[in-house]
Amino acid sequence: MQVFSGRGIETLNIKLRSIRYKAQLNPRHCRSSGPTPGAGTGEGLSGTKAIENQLKICGYKRNMDVVALYLARQGLRSIPSLSEFPRLRYLWINNNKIQDLTFLVKNYCLTELYLNNNELTDIAGALKHLRSLQILFLHNNKLKKLGKTVKELKGMISLQTLNLFQNPLAYDPDYRLYVIYFLPSVQLLDRKSVTQRERESALHLYNPKRAWVMQSIAFGKRVDTSLVTTVRSSRCTQPARRPIMPSGCEFGNNTNKVPFEDPKDAVLARATTRSLMEFSAVDWNKVATCQERRLKNKAEEPLEKLTVQFR
Repeated sequence: MQVFSGRGIETLNIKLRSIRYKAQLNPRHCRSSGPTPGAGTGEGLSGTKAIENQLKICGYKRNMDVVALYLARQGLRSIPSLSEFPRLRYLWINNNKIQDLTFLVKNYCLTELYLNNNELTDIAGALKHLRSLQILFLHNNKLKKLGKTVKELKGMISLQTLNLFQNPLAYDPDYRLYVIYFLPSVQLLDRKSVTQRERESALHLYNPKRAWVMQSIAFGKRVDTSLVTTVRSSRCTQPARRPIMPSGCEFGNNTNKVPFEDPKDAVLARATTRSLMEFSAVDWNKVATCQERRLKNKAEEPLEKLTVQFR
């Protein structure tokens, strides 16, 4: 029996989705009788012609009905605007020669976008409006600027699967932790699952103060877990430090309002000294009523009170 790894399952799911797409609506016409014209050659089809062929193959009657387009391996250098397909959700444009993505301006419903194996050098301003994207393949392109690329993807709160490997930006020493920190919704990065340890390392690297606060505060008590490890990075060169607190302003003593050297340290100290909240519960079945007290029919018993405190 063959056992698939996480990477194998991902590839299998993509292939099955592609097969289902090609066979939907009109399975008889979705079977190609020969090679696609221009595929695998230097000639290639025009973007308009490739779209027309796909609409004909799958039997779409109206543009409003188009939810998927398979334009992969067509040798395309450019694609006309796809704004006439407002319900488009799945788009394959991989293995072409695409250099810009201006044709995706109004396709807000896209959930899966396959742009791998093209000639993209910059995606700034082309994808940030695609808030519904869940799967995005950008591997094997020519993307160089890590910060600019990640900034473009920050608004994709549903993005779960992202591939950026085999781009120049992937050679940045902190590339993986940088993407994990700034794109927290991503669960599968470059065909590898994002672990909790990687998320913690990314937090320590790019937001050491928040990491220290999260380590310092626990339910009902303060845990002394200072960050003593020096965190160094090509993008974050300053070591993680605890705020320098002036004398008379220690935890639990709020009478002496001595100012901090850094205003951010004051905010951090306040966060670690927030008040305790207390909840109490009593079993009222064991409490005598006023009538029972007057008649003395029920002996007085000490109340059992359950109290829970947390910060």
